Amino acid sequence: MEKNKDTYYTIATNTQQTLHKDRGSKFYGYGFAVTTQQDIKNCIAQLKKQHHTAGHFCYAWQLGERYQKYRTNDDGEPNNSAGMPIYGQLQAFKLTNTLVVSVRYFGGTKLGVGGLIQAYKTSAKLTLESAIIQEKTIDVCFLLLFEYPQMSVVMRNIKDQKIKILNQNLEHNCKLTISVRKKEADKIFTLFENIYKVDIKKL
Repeated sequence: MEKNKDTYYTIATNTQQTLHKDRGSKFYGYGFAVTTQQDIKNCIAQLKKQHHTAGHFCYAWQLGERYQKYRTNDDGEPNNSAGMPIYGQLQAFKLTNTLVVSVRYFGGTKLGVGGLIQAYKTSAKLTLESAIIQEKTIDVCFLLLFEYPQMSVVMRNIKDQKIKILNQNLEHNCKLTISVRKKEADKIFTLFENIYKVDIKKL
């Protein structure tokens, strides 16, 4: 991922089930919007209940706004014949915070390693082609601390810079939690740091 890039791609919501058939074997594909490894465990557990007679639950996932973590799982298929082809599609679609699972029902005919690679790749591709993909911004949060007399200048700058307010407590000692795009963060920090009697802290 480019160092200064402050956007990433993910799926907007879980996908509908897809089906790919190859020589009797059935590959049911699923895409899940996830943000934690616990989310991933829950999704896979849910599929294992739904498909309790399936032979393999092969998957790949990528997590983090900067695409920091990923994992693949062949679930008993030959090494790198399932998880890596699925992960290859996550990379092709440039997705993070996404889990793709392909559930295989064996159809009686062995596909061979090459056949499996192609089948799992196709299953993942069909799944991601059916997904709604969205671009999201990487945001930085700041806490603004100031007294009531500074309210008007703070709020004017927030309005002028189109800054998103996440939380506010506007009593005698005012607190605002704001969110800005990563590429704007240094500029916004300097802006408020230079306002008299306003403290800004990165969260």
